[in-house]
Amino acid sequence: MSAAIENLGTESRVFDPPAEFTARANVGPEQYDAMIAAAAADPVAWWEQQAARLEWETPWHTAHSWQPAQRQADGEYSVPHAEWFAGGRLNVAVNCVDRHVRAGRGDKVAFHFEGEPGDRATVTYADLQRRVSQAANALTALGVGKGDRVVVYLPVLIETVVITLAIARIGAIHSLVFGGFSAEALRFRVEDTGAKLLVTSDGQFRRGTAVPVKAQADAAVAGNAAVEHVLVVRRTGDATPDIPWTEGRDVWWHDVVDTASEVHDAEAFDAETPLFIIYTSGTTGRPKGLVHTSGGYLTQASWTHWALFDAKDDDVYWCTADLAWVTAHTYELYGPLSNGITSVIFEGTPNTPHPGRHFEIIERYGVTTYYTAPTLIRSLMSWFPDGPPAQWDLSSIRLLGTVGEAINPEAWVWFRRHLGADRAPVVDTWWQSETGAAIAAPVPGVTPLKPGSATRALPGVTVRVVDDAGEDVPAGSGGALVIDGTWPSMARTVWGDPARYRDAYWTRVPGSYLAGDGARLDADGDLWLLGRMDDVINVSGHRLSTIEIESALVAHPDVAEAGVVGAADPTTGQAVVAFVVPNRGADGADPTARLRAHLATAIGPIAKPREVHVVPDLPKTRSGKIMRRLLVDLLDGRPLGDATSLQDETVLERIAEALRR
Repeated sequence: MSAAIENLGTESRVFDPPAEFTARANVGPEQYDAMIAAAAADPVAWWEQQAARLEWETPWHTAHSWQPAQRQADGEYSVPHAEWFAGGRLNVAVNCVDRHVRAGRGDKVAFHFEGEPGDRATVTYADLQRRVSQAANALTALGVGKGDRVVVYLPVLIETVVITLAIARIGAIHSLVFGGFSAEALRFRVEDTGAKLLVTSDGQFRRGTAVPVKAQADAAVAGNAAVEHVLVVRRTGDATPDIPWTEGRDVWWHDVVDTASEVHDAEAFDAETPLFIIYTSGTTGRPKGLVHTSGGYLTQASWTHWALFDAKDDDVYWCTADLAWVTAHTYELYGPLSNGITSVIFEGTPNTPHPGRHFEIIERYGVTTYYTAPTLIRSLMSWFPDGPPAQWDLSSIRLLGTVGEAINPEAWVWFRRHLGADRAPVVDTWWQSETGAAIAAPVPGVTPLKPGSATRALPGVTVRVVDDAGEDVPAGSGGALVIDGTWPSMARTVWGDPARYRDAYWTRVPGSYLAGDGARLDADGDLWLLGRMDDVINVSGHRLSTIEIESALVAHPDVAEAGVVGAADPTTGQAVVAFVVPNRGADGADPTARLRAHLATAIGPIAKPREVHVVPDLPKTRSGKIMRRLLVDLLDGRPLGDATSLQDETVLERIAEALRR
């Protein structure tokens, strides 16, 4: 167990499920034990049972087939190939919308929308069905059909949800791009997918300002003959005048979608029909476009949402991710909608116009389930170290969740204590864009909770921690995290580059997926994530996890956030360098000496940083992951690597200025 956990004290290491939660949980201890046993005995049959929760027009003829990467006579590996529920036909959008309306639940709220400026809208499932049908008809009129790619470059809006579901409804393939990305980042995704249509807006609201974006969209598609139309949502209106316009190519949403028929006859598609392409940022090279298919993805998205978030008919569920992030695909769109849940979506940033905006939204809508990233939790800790002010009523919350990176134990405890009233379970999920859905997580009402641990693999999947030879490492030892075999929601390939899919994930431990994350299993068999495999610092032969050092730093009262990297050192090979964002109330003096002493006590003298840099913020992706390689680039003064996934494009210059000072 990590030193950071030890520092929490004995009483904080393990939290048993609250009795009142367990009593009404979707999955009870005995039921979960039976699930684990059934899935271990026959994982394919177990996943077939979960697939049966969906509406299929035609049943599958082959539940699962798998051709792993195998070494050929020439020494090269074959490209792996997996299928789930082949021959089965369904429509993903119908499963998420229409079937709930047919069941008499059309008046149930699907989404409460809150815009950054304060505008609000409530959309029922019946409203959503009408609007998705209109958008599907409009897409067809624009020449988009089965297999065509549509890139969506929008903020978090109801229109974003509508167009995404409409693309799925007609069998086309969507690729959502974060609205804050540059024109070049957007251009790469449009060109790589060979998109036929780009959907964008006139502008976006960012941190209290209306920002025009149509010109960026135009720059991204300039000279691209494959893009036949640009569909434009009017979001900022008069606040962003003089929007560039290309006649014949550009069309307004209100002209072609809002005027379309509200009736659309949806077709069913084979389970292996591609549903979406999502791009990973990657540490090196160009982003990878991961392809997810329909039936298997929706099966696992739906079941894991129902089980992990204990989905109840009266829930008001809020996943705070941007809709372009995979977490939003699975646990803001397809998972909750397939289970007929009411969700909240919010366009803005959490501190606009004030740092309590999220608390205000939780109170307004009576949010019961709040799923967010550790980086936001740490920001909330720095803004409200003693917890949210009493002016906001957060008593509706019954379940909390975290995603995006390993959460440091101090943030876990603060989150549960101050947002969960010391009673809400914290569901710390581990998964990736590649996995499509959660792989390891506690099941609320069943699993004892350990702050900072993702606990156990879920039914139907098997994870291991292995050494360089692919052999299991002893409990307590670090290694590479792998997933054996396949699972329904896994990415099937990299768009246009199956060899890259093979080489990135499937050849190091044949038959197993290499996650790229370091991990260890403790004596209880629970999983602790150690960060990306390249986020390990080797100091005089001692392999130190950046996650563990960062967790220990954040435990210090002067530190709100921390990013740790390894720097070349002539004596030790590598040295620890820490970038820290000071907590509110820190005295402003150079913290190096006290943080070095703190780490020597928390972890050991070997972890003491050679340098401590106080910075205004850290470079993070929209999903909240710290882009440590950019910190190394800044430290070494070398050209910056791919920064297209940054949440805030100004952060690098601000860090560079701090380094210069």
